Amino acid sequence: MCISIYPLVIVVERTTRRLRTMPYITVGKENSGKIDLYYEDHGTGMPVVLIHGWPLSGASWEKQVPVLLEAGYRVITYDRRGFGWSARPSSGYDYDTFASDLDILLCELDLEEATLVGFSMGGGEVARYIGTFGSQRVGGVAFISAIPPFLLKTDDNPEGVDGSVFDGMRRAIVEDRPGFLARFFQDFYNVDKFGGTRISDAAAQLSWKVGAGASAAATLACVSAWLTDFRDDLSLIKVPTLVFHGDADRIVPFEASGKRTHELIGGSRLVVVKGGPHGLNWTHAAELNHALLDFLNIVSAARPARAKKAAKKRR
Repeated sequence: MCISIYPLVIVVERTTRRLRTMPYITVGKENSGKIDLYYEDHGTGMPVVLIHGWPLSGASWEKQVPVLLEAGYRVITYDRRGFGWSARPSSGYDYDTFASDLDILLCELDLEEATLVGFSMGGGEVARYIGTFGSQRVGGVAFISAIPPFLLKTDDNPEGVDGSVFDGMRRAIVEDRPGFLARFFQDFYNVDKFGGTRISDAAAQLSWKVGAGASAAATLACVSAWLTDFRDDLSLIKVPTLVFHGDADRIVPFEASGKRTHELIGGSRLVVVKGGPHGLNWTHAAELNHALLDFLNIVSAARPARAKKAAKKRR
């Protein structure tokens, strides 16, 4: 029997052509290969940059992007190195590198007065970006279920999480990454409570599929990155700030993170979702979208004052 390979060839060619036309920004190089970040840039108006959590991709903002576009904002999402459609280098999974990647993106797109919205580990990029590069391109920041200020329990950080928890996660990822992620996403969305109401089995399975498709090396290395101390970075944030967190977050406990981030950033706006899990950008999308739009109105209203102050500084 003769089997034609031409249909397969056509599919491969079409997929390759699509990948070549997708938007990428080069942030580095490893040996003979470029380190490219996949991004999406839609709409017009004041830019909002959405930075995803672990181990997902920019696609995890699907319940926020249409709402922000409808409200008249330019919305940029991107996949962190090692995740989604982005390149998968063997190194660079630390927050100094992540912040540098973000800076290259902002500069390449020439964004001004951007609002940086970091979910979960994405909050680390927001903090370290401000701490390293300042807020010249930033009009506001938002921390959604985010890991700052400092997750690791130490003598000078008794509110943190014991290091044995992260050691256990590393072991579980090495032993059976897909199995670990299946359990992880149950707690990510508090499926025992919200399954069948605020999140379907299919939606939870989609998150698992995206996470399981990420780089195994990146998935493991990021656990160590979460233990970065962002307290000094937060002290440098002087732009309008939103902290949005669920009080039933099983992944990044509110008491160890969102509560303290709010306390460390003077004038920050705190929204606590009663019973909200970690992945509330899906389970409590309406509440998050409402809070984001209200906050973006505040950021927008502050723009003239910031522009006047910047012009005065230039004189």
